[in-house]
Amino acid sequence: MSAQATVGRRRTRAFTLLIGATVAAVVVVPAAPASAAVPGLVRIAVTSASNSNDFRTVTATCPVGKVLTGTGYELNGATGEAVVDDLRPNGGPATAPTAVNVGAYETEAFAGNWSLTAYAICANPVAGLVRVSATTASDSNDFRSVTATCPVGKVLTGTGHELNGIMGEGVVDDFRPNGGVATAPTSVFVGAYEADAFAGNWSATAYAICANPLAGLVRASAVSPSDSNDFHSVAAACPIGKVLTGAGYELNGIMGEGVVDDFRPNGGPATAPATVTSGAYEEDTFTGNWTNTAYAVCATA
Repeated sequence: MSAQATVGRRRTRAFTLLIGATVAAVVVVPAAPASAAVPGLVRIAVTSASNSNDFRTVTATCPVGKVLTGTGYELNGATGEAVVDDLRPNGGPATAPTAVNVGAYETEAFAGNWSLTAYAICANPVAGLVRVSATTASDSNDFRSVTATCPVGKVLTGTGHELNGIMGEGVVDDFRPNGGVATAPTSVFVGAYEADAFAGNWSATAYAICANPLAGLVRASAVSPSDSNDFHSVAAACPIGKVLTGAGYELNGIMGEGVVDDFRPNGGPATAPATVTSGAYEEDTFTGNWTNTAYAVCATA
């Protein structure tokens, strides 16, 4: 074999080895980790004074630089004798919410002391975050329902509601984000009953906190046993690897005779929430069976 042919074969082999090494290098380089859908997620809590006043209100505000993705509340010490009729995120159709105002009334005369906690689920700025709303007609019907739907192309991160004109005589017993275990929610349904006969006109408002699509957004749920116990509590947990951006609840079978007095995301000022607890009491004695469902809106951590 000539010296020239030998050199040519060596060059070809060296080039082949170089290409192979390059391909191998591409194969073994790990992919960059997925970005968090809602970075900086935390839960903020603010509690009112504890006293025997008939009404109280409290606002939980996100830390500077963060926005509101979801809401929650807790009635402390009232054991079914008080009702939240205002769970109102601020913001608007072109403005990201940053706080939630919660207002609660006694449903019946209650001599004991009680307090109200507002919970704000907050995150670093989320692309396209806004708050939209929808309100029913104002009349004296016993029941009303309304759905707030996110603008086309947006998804639901959190929820809110408001009963207008009924001042503690109405209860929200259906506060339900749509979606499912493999489907991102895009709306929230609010159903409300008069707790006692009320002759005046009133209305219900549903609030939807919406954002541009978020990685891994789904709705998880959990249901309490069905029985006639006075109190039902249940917790819905996000799937592993996801965090809670917002929540909802639903009372089934009790038709205005139940009060959700604990709608509580877990977490804290330095901890991302991953579960939500819904606790409900019978507002008046109710002999039938009923259940309580907790809904968790969850995105990639």
